[in-house]
Amino acid sequence: MLQVSEDQAPVIGRQQPQLVRDETYYMRDGSCVLQVENTLFNVHRTLLSKDSSLFSSMFELPQGDKVSEGSSDSCPIHLNGESVVEFKNFLWVLYALPHEVCLVTSPQIDLDRLSRLIDIARVSFKYHFKSIETWALDVITEHVNRKSTSPIFPLPAIPHVLSTSVTATSIASTTMNAHSAVVTTPQAIASNGALVSRLMRLAQLCGHEKLLSTMISVLRQLMSCSIRYAHLAMTLADELDLRSLRGIAYFEVMQKSNAVVARGNLRGEDNHGNDIDKDARSTLLDSEGRLIVSHQQKLRLLTGYYRLSMVWEGLRSTPLPLEHSAACGATWHQHGCTQCWLEFWKEKTKSDSVLQHGLADVLGRLRAVAKEFGRWGSATYMHTDCRAIARKMIQDKVKIVEDSLADYFVDEG
Repeated sequence: MLQVSEDQAPVIGRQQPQLVRDETYYMRDGSCVLQVENTLFNVHRTLLSKDSSLFSSMFELPQGDKVSEGSSDSCPIHLNGESVVEFKNFLWVLYALPHEVCLVTSPQIDLDRLSRLIDIARVSFKYHFKSIETWALDVITEHVNRKSTSPIFPLPAIPHVLSTSVTATSIASTTMNAHSAVVTTPQAIASNGALVSRLMRLAQLCGHEKLLSTMISVLRQLMSCSIRYAHLAMTLADELDLRSLRGIAYFEVMQKSNAVVARGNLRGEDNHGNDIDKDARSTLLDSEGRLIVSHQQKLRLLTGYYRLSMVWEGLRSTPLPLEHSAACGATWHQHGCTQCWLEFWKEKTKSDSVLQHGLADVLGRLRAVAKEFGRWGSATYMHTDCRAIARKMIQDKVKIVEDSLADYFVDEG
């Protein structure tokens, strides 16, 4: 007997969704009918043709004897890839009056208006409205950086960040310690995480370096107060191939390695790693509070841990080479200066203040060594200029390791 698969079987009684005219942007004097999902828009070709957009090129194509697309409800131009809400937000900026535009550029902005700007930027990028795209992205960046009593991201006061070069924005400068308890609640993490992800994907899509850099800095601050933010940073770095974020994100998660477990080892998954427990997936933590990561992420974490451990072992056994100042060679006994430096390195790299940091925490250990050097009494036996060189040498090594963190978390495959 002939077998007909379910997707080949004829569908009886199934109807196409009924098309509806948008209440706002189906205009009586419109000259171009567009269909997004099951909604029809009738807008003006002159507006769609502005800014050397993709629509202007499309309208110039010869139609021949065929009925022109966009001429009627029965022959609309079909647009795919955006929702009705997204497209309505885009049309809003084409028709908005000056005082309406001021609402999204004013210092006080809510998440609904920010979401509208995100939609405007994304749709503008897709259809090549370059000036509108640039305007929307610049306004978004300004809002994220703007000093405000109600910042978009209520960041807590962070006692430690990986790099002192992080200026991330004036957002952090306006927050208070009271935000710390709020920003790490599951609701806050979900809300902040979704918005950060959306903005970072938008910045990457549109190639807007300023917004991308700002969002990376915001995420760096967020991830230091919760491992869930660190997981988000790690995942976004992999998805968007952001080297500047990948290293610090994996490093932050690695510091909490006892909280990391591969998905395949979780109860609630089958032997093929397929998700069974949706609650565990949505919360990112298993029943024991361990962070859920993919096998590839765990491999990178283990690889990074091993490589950084080897880096520290090399540093511990081989002190940083001291280049003496010219004054030291002329007025000081260089051998004694060198011996003093070697003794310091051998002694202090084994001190409790250094070893309290994890084996792979090269940055933490080097910073601890720098502090020890600052209060090292025997440093008086080194030339003054050589002490300054040694101090800078340690700081430079911290910067070198920090800048190359991403290279340690690359799996061999």
